[in-house]
Amino acid sequence: MTFNDDYWSDLYNKDETGWDIGAISTPLKEYFDQIEDKNLRILIPGCGNAYEAEYLLKAGFTSITLVDISRALVEQLERRFYPTYQQQLTLVHADFFELEGNYDLIVEQTFFCALDPKMRRDYSLKMNQLLSENGRLAGVMFNRSFGDDGPPFGGTKDEYVEHFSDHFNLKHFTDCYNSIPPRQGSELFICLTKK
Repeated sequence: MTFNDDYWSDLYNKDETGWDIGAISTPLKEYFDQIEDKNLRILIPGCGNAYEAEYLLKAGFTSITLVDISRALVEQLERRFYPTYQQQLTLVHADFFELEGNYDLIVEQTFFCALDPKMRRDYSLKMNQLLSENGRLAGVMFNRSFGDDGPPFGGTKDEYVEHFSDHFNLKHFTDCYNSIPPRQGSELFICLTKK
């Protein structure tokens, strides 16, 4: 199966988004709350319904880029965000792997698990390329199996460490203590810095 624009747009148009928790996840909210520099250049790839971006915008962050492969979703986000936040927000309809730019913080929230597992090394390399010299990749990853019929595609901490250790310093790679109840015990919080 090809996880392209048509695939994801169809899911969004049918509202078949079982991974969507309807709000920012607690681990990301608490991480964002301790960031003092509101001018960081932030990228959220595979942004979905962008609850993280909404939270950041309301908190006064000034430079957020959202990218998603689904044109239907990006059009929905334009209608939702641009009337109020067009100056602080850039929306991009694109394949993440073709994206160019330089970001201080890249946020991971259910993007990694949506990609075919064969693309994980490419993900790690591309994230490294997009980060500024002192940039960070931070967010939440599943630490469990979903079988082979994803997305989502799961994995283990050991597997992820293998994918990331060539391009990143693993500052934090720990079990989430503050996951929402349905995801308790199945999430990792990561904060990686560029090598």
